Amino acid sequence: MKIPVHLNALRAFEASARHQSFSAAAAELNVTPAAVGQLVRTLEDWLGAPLFHRAAGGRARLIPTEAAERALPEIRAGFDRLVLGMERLKEGSMSGVLTVTISPAFAAKWLLPRIDRFQAACPDTDVRLDTNLKAVDFVSQRIDIGVRYGLGSWPGLIADKLMDEEVYPVCSPEMLHRKGRLTDPTDLEHETLIHDLSMDGHAGFPTWAAWIKKATGLNISGSRGMKINNSAAVLQAAVEGHGIALARSVMARDDLASGRLIRLFSEISFPSPLAYYVIYRAECAGLPRIRTFRDWLIQEASDIHS
Repeated sequence: MKIPVHLNALRAFEASARHQSFSAAAAELNVTPAAVGQLVRTLEDWLGAPLFHRAAGGRARLIPTEAAERALPEIRAGFDRLVLGMERLKEGSMSGVLTVTISPAFAAKWLLPRIDRFQAACPDTDVRLDTNLKAVDFVSQRIDIGVRYGLGSWPGLIADKLMDEEVYPVCSPEMLHRKGRLTDPTDLEHETLIHDLSMDGHAGFPTWAAWIKKATGLNISGSRGMKINNSAAVLQAAVEGHGIALARSVMARDDLASGRLIRLFSEISFPSPLAYYVIYRAECAGLPRIRTFRDWLIQEASDIHS
């Protein structure tokens, strides 16, 4: 059946029913209350029946009729489908918003210093960063692609390895010169250690205790010191001379290159069992924006290691 009612009238009706107010609906739709009221009356005239019981006062001045209540779930589902359809139309192009889920620390230490190169290459794509350590639902939260640190398995998602890394102690140049005695890993027993708790409890995440055991063969306590749940803040604390951090190489690369941090005991190698992965849904693998951003991430990581 052809419905000769403009979609704006249905949108005005749905918003008015949800808010039980023309004024609140108008604020949401960015129009005047009079315009919302007129759109609703247009719909009522076409139907030949009222959609609301109108009250003269009180918080809820619009109460949907029984027929309106029955229709609202279908109308809302229809709008949801329309929005999804419009997103599908946009997915085939490079223009629009690309939503990327990453940790706050990875954003600060790796992606943001490089993102201008992607924007220069793809000026029609607007990157929106969702900085979240928690698991996200790619569908309900409309996430396009992400970078995660782990063992490489996330249910329902493709995971392409981006970078391996290792961990090692770092400190500020001032602290190294002031101490003048950080010549052996056993010296760490008497120093303030900065602990990264950003993935506390994750199987395989390197800890000070594990690094000290590997470096010295001794069970020297590595639990003392400052504890921080953000990898970027861990490095910043070390830059400011508050202690010695067990750095993740991907996060610390720029601080080491600039001289803000110094790597200690470089002869000791401790590869992390965890790595960085680009993650995305299989059904979206061929979409231009997602494919282009994935390839750019991998190329950036490759350039660093080449």
